[in-house]
Amino acid sequence: MMLDTSTHRLGNSHYIQTADGRKLHYMEKGAGKLTVVFESGMGSSRCAWGLVQPLVAKHARADVYDRAGIGRSDPDREPRRLARMADDLIFLLNQLGKGPFVLVGHSWGGPIIRTAAAMEPARIRGLVLVDQTDEHCGLYFEESSVRHYARMNKLIPILARVGLYRLMGSKPGKALPADVYKEHHREDFTLQAARTMVAEGTPFLKDLRALREHPLKLAVTQVSVISGTHVSRMEQKFRPALHEAHRQTATALAGRLVEAPNSGHMVMYTEPGLIVDEIKRMID
Repeated sequence: MMLDTSTHRLGNSHYIQTADGRKLHYMEKGAGKLTVVFESGMGSSRCAWGLVQPLVAKHARADVYDRAGIGRSDPDREPRRLARMADDLIFLLNQLGKGPFVLVGHSWGGPIIRTAAAMEPARIRGLVLVDQTDEHCGLYFEESSVRHYARMNKLIPILARVGLYRLMGSKPGKALPADVYKEHHREDFTLQAARTMVAEGTPFLKDLRALREHPLKLAVTQVSVISGTHVSRMEQKFRPALHEAHRQTATALAGRLVEAPNSGHMVMYTEPGLIVDEIKRMID
């Protein structure tokens, strides 16, 4: 169902309803036989792609969407496990047609699109993994990391109630176009968004460990792994380890490793052109 036909930087707004009655919101721009679908990182809405999707839409049909409980999509009563989120993505793809599709995933969106591609290999032309959460990075599984994520799961709802979640979390998004940033600022840092962040974050280490122990079997012919290589003071240990993990993933999937020298984690804000170029290469 189409919500409106007004001009928006991210295209027209639509809702689809899952079998269990949840409404998922997506926005579509552009046209073509191939469809590019963007999967945001943990707790992030469609707005994260405000610098990338409009450029891709000049070359293909391009869709951004809100996972359950984020942005304008209904929350999910079931645990937000990796397989559950991949199922929702497959449901969206089914609504969008037969494909072919290029899937683009940032951060936790990387494992989501890889899981979906393992479920539906025939329709997926390519994957673009943007500084993805990577099971090859052993730092995720260290005891200090486990304690850190547990603390954050308790802290985020508290920060949302007092407004600090929005104050701190919305700063990187100022790189977005003003109209998209306005929606990002309004929708991505509510108490509901914080609860969804916790719902996704609580089981993620268990799901990530499962990927490490039981690697996905992917038949996708084109894979690009974009890795932010700019090391900030806060990431002196983590960033090099994650980059090495991205290198291992690119090798394992016979894909391309693309370094983003001016970026840390938020490549779509700092070097959106790198992402667009990799998508265009798969379209062409």
